[in-house]
Amino acid sequence: MTASHDCGLDPAAEARTASDAPLFSDLPGDIGISFEFFPPKTEKMSQILWDSVETLAPLGPRFVSVTYGAGGSTRERTHDAVVRINKETSIPAAAHLTCVNATREEVDEVARHYWESGIRHLVALRGDPPDGGGHYTPHPGGYENAVDLIGGLKKVADFEVSVAAYPEVHPDSPDAQTDLDNLKAKFDAGADRAITQFFFEPDCFFRFRDKAAAAGIDAEIVPGIMPVMSFAAVQRMSNMCGTAIPAWMEGLFDGLDERPEARQLVSATIAAELCRKLYAGGVRNFHFYTLNRAELSYAICHMLGVRPKGEAE
Repeated sequence: MTASHDCGLDPAAEARTASDAPLFSDLPGDIGISFEFFPPKTEKMSQILWDSVETLAPLGPRFVSVTYGAGGSTRERTHDAVVRINKETSIPAAAHLTCVNATREEVDEVARHYWESGIRHLVALRGDPPDGGGHYTPHPGGYENAVDLIGGLKKVADFEVSVAAYPEVHPDSPDAQTDLDNLKAKFDAGADRAITQFFFEPDCFFRFRDKAAAAGIDAEIVPGIMPVMSFAAVQRMSNMCGTAIPAWMEGLFDGLDERPEARQLVSATIAAELCRKLYAGGVRNFHFYTLNRAELSYAICHMLGVRPKGEAE
C-alpha cells in the first residue's frame, strides 16, 4: 500500500525544508550565556545545585544568578549559595533581591553585606506577595517597586544591576505600554540590562525588542530561556506569569509524563530551535532558567556552538 500524502502538508515545501542545511551546522559559538539557579532547601538539593554549577562552569558563563523566594523567604540560602559560587568558582555570581517584606534599611543592609562579600551584581525585582497570590502592596517603610529599589541600591554601592522584562506583559500591568514605560524607568534609574520572562515563540521576543527600541530603550535585553523539565510545572508557571504556551508544544509533550528521558530530548530540541531562531534574528546573549538541572542547558549551549573554554582554546 502506498502511503497517502493527504495530511495537510505541502510536499514541495516539506522537501525544501528537509534539504536545507542543518539548523545547527557551523555555528561559531559567538554567544554569551548566563544561568539561573534557585537556593537549595536540603543537603541533597545543595549537592545537585553544586553539581550543576560545576557542569556549566566550563562553558564560561558571563554570570550566574540565584533567585530569592517570595517574601524574602530564602534570604539566607540565597546569600550562602551566591557567596559560595563567588568564592569557589571563577563565575561572577549575582543575587536576586526584592522589595517584599522588608524596610529600606533592611534591604540596604542586605545589599551592603553582598558588597562586602565581594558580590558586585544584583538582580533587582519588585517581588511577589509572600503568600504567592493576592495584590502586591509595598512594605511600610520599604521600597515601592523595582524602579525605587534600583535607585536605592545604586546609593549603597556601584552594583551592576539586572532587571526583569515581560515580552507578554507583567500580569499586574494594565497594558503593554504601561509595562514598557516601567521597563524604561528601570533603565533610567540605573539598570544595566533586562532579562525577559520565559516565552516559547521567537516572534514574541522580536516584537517586544522592536517596541522597546521604539520607546527609546537601547540597553541590553536578554531572552530568558526555559527548557521544559515538566510540562505540567511549566503550565502552572505560565498561568501565573501570563506566558502563552503554543498548542503545538502541548502536543509534542503529550504522552511523555512517564518518560523523563524522552521528555528531555524533546525539551532540548524545542529550546535549542527557539535559540537558533533568536540567533538568526541577531540575538547573541541568552539566559537559561536551569531549575538547578544542568544537562538540558548544557545540551542547548552545545548545539549553539558553545564549548568548554579549554576545548575552544
